[in-house]
Amino acid sequence: MNYTFFAQTDPGRCRENNEDSFSIDEATRLGVLADGMGGYNAGEIASGMATAFIKSELARWLAQAGPQAKTAEVRRAIEICVDNANLSIFNASKSNPQYSGMGTTLVMGVFQDARLLLGHIGDSRCYRLRGHEFLQITKDHSMLQEQIDAGLLTPEQAATSANKNLVTRALGVEDSVMVELNEHHVEPGDLYLMCSDGLSDMLEDEAMARILHNRSSLENMAAELVTMANENGGRDNITVLLTQVEASSEKRGLIARLLGK
Repeated sequence: MNYTFFAQTDPGRCRENNEDSFSIDEATRLGVLADGMGGYNAGEIASGMATAFIKSELARWLAQAGPQAKTAEVRRAIEICVDNANLSIFNASKSNPQYSGMGTTLVMGVFQDARLLLGHIGDSRCYRLRGHEFLQITKDHSMLQEQIDAGLLTPEQAATSANKNLVTRALGVEDSVMVELNEHHVEPGDLYLMCSDGLSDMLEDEAMARILHNRSSLENMAAELVTMANENGGRDNITVLLTQVEASSEKRGLIARLLGK
């Protein structure tokens, strides 16, 4: 499989600073996105620490382990890196009163051949476009999601709730945190969208799907997503990270030879 990455971040129309952050390491097919929270610029510090730490530590491990690393080994490496990032942010918040209580959401993916190991904490999301199906493949760690699961709210009621941004899990807020990790099968033609809630709160799934269905360049699709989120209010920072999957040229060449083309 060939993987192409592109990311864009924007402060939105209502915030002076940008507390979102992202990191990409194309060599190890790693994408990380975080949405910080906290007073002053603490959220910006937390998200920046998370993406920088995880990219540095996990990309180094992935490069050393190579593409043949077993799923269980990659999962454990992700858990260790997230644990270490969490403790680093937590300790920074305890040692600096200005950063007290800071934390961040997290969504991250490691792509290996036809496999995606997807981890997340909080309400930053990952969606997948496969053919005509656009599907959210993460489940928010939020009060609203718990109310939906309990049958207390419908998804339609949740969309207009005043409690939209209350997460039940965040990186760096406590001395330990559990990252939710799931493995997904990857197919040629898949398009993955990771985003902060500055996008998903401003655009309905159908609107995001329409933009991605155009299959223009990753740069153009990212720009259009950000523009539409701003046109719909831009009430928060907006970050998108797109990953396009294509069959490798060697595989296409073999198929072409088998078909006599």
